[in-house]
Amino acid sequence: MARSVSYVSAAKLVSMARGNPRVAIIDVRDEERSYQAHIAGSHHFASGSFAARMPELVQAASGKDTLVFHCALSQVRGPTCARMFFDYLSETKEDSEIKNIMVLELGFNGWEVSGQPVCRCTDAPCKGTCS
Repeated sequence: MARSVSYVSAAKLVSMARGNPRVAIIDVRDEERSYQAHIAGSHHFASGSFAARMPELVQAASGKDTLVFHCALSQVRGPTCARMFFDYLSETKEDSEIKNIMVLELGFNGWEVSGQPVCRCTDAPCKGTCS
């Protein structure tokens, strides 16, 4: 079980996630995901319906030990959903392998500005094959 919510830079996330199938990226942006692109392979759990979908996220994160949340800037929605999910795991005592809950510093906008690849596919969920 995660001990707290921490932050991770885009560069660090790239090195953590490269070749590691146990890292999942959780995009909590709402409608802007569809027109601003997304991080390849990320799971979309819009902040507007996030609380109701937390049990679904536990299922989607099966086999993962690190979840990295983000929104556009990771100032409100990303950190809020990360803390909400952390509390949910703590309160429900879900049998989960998740050890790390993180927030992507500067969110999707920071990811894109730093030159990291983005995906413009319309697959739900994204299969992570775009670059």
